[in-house]
Amino acid sequence: MGVRGWRDPLLLLTALALVLGHVQQWDGFREMPMSRKNKNATLTFFIQSYNNASNDTYLFRVQKLIQSQMQLTTGVEYMVTVKIGRTKCKRNETKNPFCPLQKKTLKKSLICKSLIYTVPWVNYYKLWNTSCLDP
Repeated sequence: MGVRGWRDPLLLLTALALVLGHVQQWDGFREMPMSRKNKNATLTFFIQSYNNASNDTYLFRVQKLIQSQMQLTTGVEYMVTVKIGRTKCKRNETKNPFCPLQKKTLKKSLICKSLIYTVPWVNYYKLWNTSCLDP
């Protein structure tokens, strides 16, 4: 097949489909443990973003990382599932990340799934998607 073969649009389309099909097999998220540094930075970014967007009077904090998956792109994409809980700290009173959790009537926990894009070597984070539900 010489240079003339690539002029055939059907042949070009077939070659493109084969290449794209091969690349897509390698895409996707994989379960992989996060380093402690990346885990702390990513979860801190997540909970700060959640609290900034929330209308709740109280701050929430991450109680547990349930699942972490990653995908390498131009940076790192993390798909995380976390359990978060409402704290006793009011949003405008403190930024303490270790506030004690609420008990009894104000107690509230959520399971959140989030997609976070990060370029950790330049300290860039972006929350692409989050959904939270009662457990």
